[in-house]
Amino acid sequence: MEKNLAIAQNKMNLVESIDHTNLPKHLAIIMDGNGRWAKQQGFLRAFGHENGTKSVKEIIKTTAKLGIEYLTLYAFSTENWNRPKLEVQALMKILINSLKKELTTLQENNIRLNAIGNLEKLPKTAQKELLDVMEKTKNNTRLTLTLALSYGSREELVNAVKIISDKVKNNIISIDTIDDSIINEHLYTQNLPDVDLLIRTSGEHRISNFLLWQIAYAELYFTNVLWPDFKDQDLYEAIISYQKRERRFGKTSEQIK
Repeated sequence: MEKNLAIAQNKMNLVESIDHTNLPKHLAIIMDGNGRWAKQQGFLRAFGHENGTKSVKEIIKTTAKLGIEYLTLYAFSTENWNRPKLEVQALMKILINSLKKELTTLQENNIRLNAIGNLEKLPKTAQKELLDVMEKTKNNTRLTLTLALSYGSREELVNAVKIISDKVKNNIISIDTIDDSIINEHLYTQNLPDVDLLIRTSGEHRISNFLLWQIAYAELYFTNVLWPDFKDQDLYEAIISYQKRERRFGKTSEQIK
């Protein structure tokens, strides 16, 4: 009882410490540690992925409640296709079931679902469920939730270069007009702002081919907490850390004051 009261009090203190006028507009999360969490419990990796969906649901709702406009979750990378076949099948099953179950939650919280990546590689049933939920939530405005599925940033950039090169070849655009905005227009994330805060769980300190272009000036936050254990108070701590930093974008401190 006392422990629960202490947790609740700590959570309340964290919420009160957040400056709601200085929230990241676009939050991205590398959700890592499901497999290790399951191993610690003595279960198969799929059990960790299943429990990780509980953290996904909690963080989505908390992000919307805070007023953050964009949340991008690294759900399945291009490299993840190389994992054992049974684990990949389990992940796809969890994806399909989650999409079916969480449509009501998305609607109730006014959240729009978006997806980026090589979606054609997903199983047809997963594509169908994904497109169905995206269509049904397309008019929601509180939060844009983007799932990075079969996503790899290098593949994304290579595709953008190919499309831009083809347009130059066919005189659709001039090579002299190519700038940041042209590249942005040809990325999966063309309708999303740059990332302000990137969180990675599980103690790893790497980006793992995630939004390499879009995080050029993002603040990075690493935590040892494994994803299934990552709760709203952990998100609050990350945001408080973000708000203590000075974002200069190449300028001096004096220039931004």
